[in-house]
Amino acid sequence: MKPDKLLPELEDLVQRFGYRVRRERGSFRGSSCVLEGENLIVLNRNQPVEVQVATLARLIRQLDHGSVFVKPAVRRELEALWDRFAGAEEPALPFEDPA
Repeated sequence: MKPDKLLPELEDLVQRFGYRVRRERGSFRGSSCVLEGENLIVLNRNQPVEVQVATLARLIRQLDHGSVFVKPAVRRELEALWDRFAGAEEPALPFEDPA
């Protein structure tokens, strides 16, 4: 699944977990927080789609993703991303081939 197709699927998934997705500009990568009692995930709209997907995938990995239905194709993509994250602090572009 291409990153531009995966991004809306992951956004829908985190919304089902009770997070609101916001896109902002700035010098940040993206993260989640609680603002005035609301779960929020902020994505940097200036970052490539791959970085936005990686931000959402890191958040989903921390949540109880077994309790929510995830489409099989999306689950495969998430598991592949999580495998690439293993052992890495901050993946730069999770869709590029490892060298």
